[in-house]
Amino acid sequence: MADIKTFLNKVICGDVLDVLKAMPSDSVDLGITSPPYNKKGKNKGWLVDKVVYSDYGDNMDESDYQRWQIDVLNELYRIIKEGGSFFYNHKLRWERGKMIHPLEWISKTRWVVRQEIIWNRKIAGNIRGWRFWQVDERIYWLYKPKGDNLIGEELKPQHAKLSSVWEIRPEQGLKEHPAPFPIELPTRIILSILDDKRGVVIDPFCGTGTTLVSAKLLGHDYIGIDISKDYVELAKARLERAQEELSRVIREKELHSVSMTFEERKRKGYWDKKTRQNKLL
Repeated sequence: MADIKTFLNKVICGDVLDVLKAMPSDSVDLGITSPPYNKKGKNKGWLVDKVVYSDYGDNMDESDYQRWQIDVLNELYRIIKEGGSFFYNHKLRWERGKMIHPLEWISKTRWVVRQEIIWNRKIAGNIRGWRFWQVDERIYWLYKPKGDNLIGEELKPQHAKLSSVWEIRPEQGLKEHPAPFPIELPTRIILSILDDKRGVVIDPFCGTGTTLVSAKLLGHDYIGIDISKDYVELAKARLERAQEELSRVIREKELHSVSMTFEERKRKGYWDKKTRQNKLL
């Protein structure tokens, strides 16, 4: 099995499972991805255009799709270090009136679900009037325990304060891919989990490379995988001009700050234990 260094800071074109199986165990710090959702063109509805990926049909039998996702997530579990995390973006889907929830297959993987984050995309979804418009997607914080610790390390206040509902608009500027991340999303994850530690970030369905650009601008090593030659070439070109996206990364970084933590307020006597109120108010 190849050394992890042979994969670093590359965008690899290939089948995701084949590439992951070639990678060493316990070698990556953090992962972020949004896989194809298996939307199937016939189920798209009238609100948005049909999703078309380069070199991928997104039209699998649902049971095959879920088995594939389980296999991918389990390979990622193997290569992520103990105590490491993987953030998996997906959504609720309906087929013939039956809701398909991502936890149906996530719960069958080796991962511990540490948190479910609601991504409020603030735009109308692809459901007609039979239901309230679906404006949210889900981001599952998956955790690989270190020993018997199923909780993991505590988030710093400047990151935790951003809550479990993320109001981030979808990407509007990248027309080459049907469903790209906004760069603020992986930036928030990388900042919150790695903080000031340098690490390796992987995106196994990297598309045009948003996660990779964010990781590069934040000073981390990255690994991208995609089956599409077109997307791989777009991601490589985008990484070469990553500095053009720095301002958006900086704006997200500015949200990760607190003037004084709760512990600091208590130490300085600003917290009244009897009334449980902040004396500065």
